[in-house]
Formats: sequence, C-alpha cells, structure tokens
Amino acid sequence: MKFIKALYIHERFFKAIAIIAGLFLLSFWIPILYVISWVLFLVVWTLFLVDILLLFRFKTGLKARRLLTEKFSNSDVNPIPITLQNEYPFNIGVKIIDELPIQFQKRDFEYTVSVKPNEDYNFEYDVKPVERGEYHFGKLNIFVSSPLKMISKRYQFNDEAMVAVYPSYIQMKKYEFLAMSNRLTEFGMKKIRRLGHTMEFEQIKEYVSGDDVRTINWKATAKRASLMVNQYQDEKSQPIYSMIDLGRVMKMPFEELKLLDYAINATLAFSNIALRKNDKAGLLTFSKKVETIIAASNKKTHLNLINESLYNINTEFTDSDFGMLYAVIKRKITHRSLLILYTNFEHMSAMKRQLPFFKAIAKQHLLVVVFFENTELDELVTANAEDLQDVYHKTIAEKFIYEKRLMVKELENKGIHAVLTKPKNLTVNVINKYLEFKAKGFI
Repeated sequence: MKFIKALYIHERFFKAIAIIAGLFLLSFWIPILYVISWVLFLVVWTLFLVDILLLFRFKTGLKARRLLTEKFSNSDVNPIPITLQNEYPFNIGVKIIDELPIQFQKRDFEYTVSVKPNEDYNFEYDVKPVERGEYHFGKLNIFVSSPLKMISKRYQFNDEAMVAVYPSYIQMKKYEFLAMSNRLTEFGMKKIRRLGHTMEFEQIKEYVSGDDVRTINWKATAKRASLMVNQYQDEKSQPIYSMIDLGRVMKMPFEELKLLDYAINATLAFSNIALRKNDKAGLLTFSKKVETIIAASNKKTHLNLINESLYNINTEFTDSDFGMLYAVIKRKITHRSLLILYTNFEHMSAMKRQLPFFKAIAKQHLLVVVFFENTELDELVTANAEDLQDVYHKTIAEKFIYEKRLMVKELENKGIHAVLTKPKNLTVNVINKYLEFKAKGFI
C-alpha cells in the first residue's frame, strides 16, 4: 500500500504512451509502423519497470527538512530554508511542494531543482504574512525522479508545525539599529536641534573648547580657579503610553495590512526606542471598554510584555467609547505622560464628537492624536478627468483629503498635537514626533 501511495507516473511516460498510440493508429494505413509500435511499447514498459527499481530499491534515497523559526515578523519578508540530501548514486530531479498555511492562500507553490549524487542542497523561499496569529504548516512533499523520468517517488516529511506571527520585530530592530548608529535620517527621520536647557543635571566638569559658555558654574569656577561647567543629560524615565483604538475604524486595509497592524508595528518599534532612551513605555488598548492596560515601565523585560500583549489584540465591529477612555486615563494614569493615540477619522463630524474628550485629556497629559491619510484617494486625485463622472469622483476625493487637513488644524487650535500620516510612514512619523518632543523639552 505504501508503494502505491508513493508511486507517481511521470509526465514523460504519458507522452511516450500517447506517441505509441498514435503510431498504432497510423499503422492501419502504414503496416510497417505496427511492428515499430510494439517495439517502442516494450521499450517504454521496460524503462518504466527499471525506473521503479532505481527509485524504490533505496528505502531512504532522500532526506529533507524544513527549518522554521519560532515566530515570523508581520508584514515583513520571512525566509524559510529547506535542506535536501541526495543519497542516490545518480542525479535526481526534485520537485518540492510545501503545504503552506491557509493564510497565504497559495496553492501553487512548487520548486524544482536537480541534485547531484550524494550532494547536500540548500535553498530558501520567502513568505510575507499580513496578519498576526498562528500559522500551521502541513507536510513537506518531495517528488524524486531518476534520469529516465518514467515515474516519480513521493517522499513525505512530517514537518507539520505551527509558527506564531508577531508584530514586526524586524522593523523594530531596524529602527533600533538606526537610532544607535545615528542613521535615522536615511529613513526620513529628522535631526532636531535641542532647544533650551530642559535636561537633568549630571555633573560638574572642567571646561573644554566647544562647551556652552551659558553652562559655566561660577561658584565651582571660583573654588577651583579654572573654568567649570555644568554637564546635563537627557531627562529620563518619562512615562509614555501608546493607546490603540480597537474600534471598527481600524479595520480598514491599506496594502494588505489593516490600520490596526500598522499601529501595532509602530507601537512596538516606538516603545523600543523610548526604552532605549530610558523612558518608561506603557500600553493601553480600548474599544467599548479597556482591553489591555500595561503601566509604563523601563524594565528590561517590559518590551516582551508589550509584544505579547500586541500579539493577541484585534479590532471589533463597534465604535470606540472615548468618554470611557478619558475616565480610565484620569483614574489609572496619574502622572503627566506622553499619550500617543492611534485612531482614525474620515469625517470632521466624527472627530468633533470626540474633541471634548481630547481636550479634557490634553489638560493633564501631552496628547498626540495619530490618524491616517486615505492613500487610495491619491490615484483619483492625480488621474486626468475625462468625463463628468471623473470630475465628480476627483472633486469628492479632494474634499476628503482637504477635510483630513482641517482636522489637524482643528486639533492644533485646541492645543492638541496631531499627526496625519500615510500608513506606511506611520512608524517614522511617530518616532519623529517623539524625538521632537524630547528635543524641545516637552517631556
């Protein structure tokens, strides 16, 4: 039974049989072809039996393995290595069909390669998940054929495995590296000149050329009989909360990724940068009620806690309750903090309904409301209008884009900071805003 399940007839065999059948048909008019057809028929079946013997006399002629990491990074390209080991004493043709998780909706995955005798062959293919959760891989199916190519033998490796797709840790590491190497400008992050002296005192040191003369400590200078200056460091341990709206407005997809997942990826990268700068990072998610609240902290293990919490959250189909959010913030976040609120508004009326709650929150905290540009309208705006209907569509699109800018002005007029961003630029723009606040001494 195992033999039958592993035996697959190769395409070349069917072609040969089709040609022989055609010769038998032609032999009705050309008798000499009848003998030739029988000879070819016997040759093909002989090769068929020899091919079976070649492939099936080795119990384990091929070894293979799929190498999976413990987790994938959402919205990023993740490589999956596969190793092959040919134990046949001849060249083999290999066709690999991997049973990918249902989330990828890819049923035509196939990879073919020729492997030399006793050779180890390694390759990898890429997958790009666009939603978080558990991804279940099936079996690794490999079809081996000899140089005769009459049949194929199927090897099935029981590499069934589950991989968890987490918020984009690849993006997080990328921005961490750029921050550490001072190369943030390569990805559009601004270098902002620090204003004033809103830093914490660190020590008194001897003046060297280039020090700011405004920091000269005259008392220490008099005692030491040489110029001494105060040295400052960035203010640390400021509480910073990322607040993510889980309402239906965050379900909207752009470039295969929901707004919620853009916000989650940005939150992870931003929290890591904040912790690297010795600030305290916290998390709050909400819709009709608060789903998750993690108090701001700068412990080394805190980023893992935030990451695990972000892995499990999802949007709901209801409108979020910002009045409830204000009540929870007033009760739970007692120290003045930087609050980054990820949400979305498509109409001015929707934003104005929440404006009283934003104003109330901004009285106690430094609030930044982050919402998104509808980038799918850009194509309508830039396209040439060829008829009256196109003019109508273009006008409506421009109205929506203009209304988003009005929302930013309205929030700023009320003393509330706002970030209007394209989804793909969210992480860069949020980190820029954080660095700007640090430079200006707002936090």
